[in-house]
Amino acid sequence: MKDRKKVLFVNSEIYPYMSETEISVVGRFLPQGIQERGKEIRSFMPKYGIINERRNQLHEVIRLSGMNLIINEIDRPLIIKVSSISAARMQVYFIDNDDYFHRKFIYTDTHKKPFKDNDERAIFFAKGVLETVKKLRWNPDIIHCQGWISHILPLYLKKAYSDDPIFSKSKVILSLYNEHLDMPFSNDFSKKILIKGVKPKDVEILKEANGINLAKLAINYSDGIIEGVKDLNSELTNHIKERKLEILPYVPIEKKEHTFVEKYNEFYDKFLSDAD
Repeated sequence: MKDRKKVLFVNSEIYPYMSETEISVVGRFLPQGIQERGKEIRSFMPKYGIINERRNQLHEVIRLSGMNLIINEIDRPLIIKVSSISAARMQVYFIDNDDYFHRKFIYTDTHKKPFKDNDERAIFFAKGVLETVKKLRWNPDIIHCQGWISHILPLYLKKAYSDDPIFSKSKVILSLYNEHLDMPFSNDFSKKILIKGVKPKDVEILKEANGINLAKLAINYSDGIIEGVKDLNSELTNHIKERKLEILPYVPIEKKEHTFVEKYNEFYDKFLSDAD
């Protein structure tokens, strides 16, 4: 009997922890559907301060928490929390840190102004997910990233973690949306993002640090692309074509049938058959 294939979901949003959007609905029902089709799954998202821990029954996983991640030359404690969606028979892991995720807003302040440390929050999230998966000793065959805050992970996986046996067979699937493409980041983003294995030339695209260039960076280090919206930004679609990546065109996210899951699963299997 062959080992069950493993899919790691790295989400910016999951319903019901976040309000109902196309991204959060996919984050909620896709992992369940993939699990029901015989694959093992793990799901991660940031623990934004708006998430009610008591109502959602989050609790800290002590054995996974406790390490420090260096972001912009400062040690930041990594806290891992977990919650269960009983109807789906699945757990969700939350990446938490007091400095980055306890504010009662998601990406912008009361004046709708993006937080100046959004770049550091994304770096922390990517590192946090990869380090936690290493601690779990769980080797994913597919890593599916969706939402802008996951866009650093493909770079880190292919450059900084490529020699790690946990990730040696991992393929990156990237879902793209027209969200936060105009979000500005700090001017030194391209320096903050550097870690062992990542060189300045790898992140040249972030010299102009904004959401669309961060999405392009994620495309550069992904193996396959899913169009998460019907009319994806043309600059992104052109960049995908330049990279000659396999694409799954937009599949409507029906609320009742969730037939999109089958299409996504078939798309995963293309990359799994390549790896076998």
